[in-house]
Amino acid sequence: MRRALSTALLAAAALAAPLLTAGCAEPGPHPSQAVTPARTAVRASAQAAPPGLPGMPALLDPKDVYAADRPNALSPVVRGFPSLVYVPNTLSDTVSVIDPATYKVVRTIPVGLQPQHVVPSWDLKTLWVNNDVGNSLTPIDPATGKVGKPVDVHDPYNLYFTPNGRYAIVMASLDRELVFRDAHTMKRVRTVPVTCLGVNHADFSPDGRYFIVSCEFSGELLKVDTARMTVVGQRKLPFEGAMPQDVKISPDGRTWYVADMAADGVWILNGDTFALPKLLPTGEGAHGLYVSRDSRTMYITNRGEGSVSLLDFATGRLTGKWHIDGGGSPDMGGVSADGKVLWLSGRYNSEVYALDTRTGRTLAKIPVGGGPHGLAVYPQPGRYSLGHTGIFR
Repeated sequence: MRRALSTALLAAAALAAPLLTAGCAEPGPHPSQAVTPARTAVRASAQAAPPGLPGMPALLDPKDVYAADRPNALSPVVRGFPSLVYVPNTLSDTVSVIDPATYKVVRTIPVGLQPQHVVPSWDLKTLWVNNDVGNSLTPIDPATGKVGKPVDVHDPYNLYFTPNGRYAIVMASLDRELVFRDAHTMKRVRTVPVTCLGVNHADFSPDGRYFIVSCEFSGELLKVDTARMTVVGQRKLPFEGAMPQDVKISPDGRTWYVADMAADGVWILNGDTFALPKLLPTGEGAHGLYVSRDSRTMYITNRGEGSVSLLDFATGRLTGKWHIDGGGSPDMGGVSADGKVLWLSGRYNSEVYALDTRTGRTLAKIPVGGGPHGLAVYPQPGRYSLGHTGIFR
């Protein structure tokens, strides 16, 4: 969430000082693995699957969109990158860099005004800091830590990439636009005006032919044709004052989940039919959605109550809830490369949480800058990135 901040956060902002090149080559091959009859069958199935978005790499397993995200299955592109956690601090205009081995901040990077998310590029070679109010993207080389020259991009609240790596998609929330840009140069290619308010998060269908976008401030969802760059569906959520946030698709590609911080739960949706969704209550201020490395569990952050709900993909039921020691405001984040730690920003507490994914135990609470938001754990497994804080295929 961006401007619907809590009273505490607004007060902090009022006291603050006045606010306010990377290419996208084809992805490297998936890490080499022993060839087995089962894997050969999976590859054959992938080749036989219906064609997806032109130029999009075939899914590693058509029955699991997250099959490339297994523990430590790092692409050759990122295998030598240092393992770090990058935290954009919206009130401090900085990115805190955390060493996950020591749970300590090892570097603070000044960036543009109100950085909202740190987004891995499609080719995995660059981290883009979305300086929303600063109207720019700051590139960071995750191999060397070198910070590049900011690129002028208007209202970059969030950033995604088409599954074929051809375009970046800027979620221009205040501008009420989806802006398709060249993924190499970030030059504007097509602007898609929208009638909803607050476009912010998205995810793509398994074949990449459409994606679903949440509109936070008008309580709506959009369905967008990727190739045609056209809105083909728009739906009002059946809850007065709905505020949809993160969007995530199930491993089998059949079910979509949309966190809603006002409805205190997750909407369950059929993306193909775009029919009326149903609400699954999870906890106060449901916000971020993350998938375990074995594709079995989804972690749902409940920012308003300092907890994380666990959803079993196979049954569609909640199986447990973790509470952060001493409370907190878990927002956005990601799972460690080995799958053992869930990293989350504490939006209203100027801290970052590390949770053990086996037990839910709070491993650390790390002080960072003001208003930490869309942190990225990097590198992570996967062949290419679809954006946000790390949606990998």
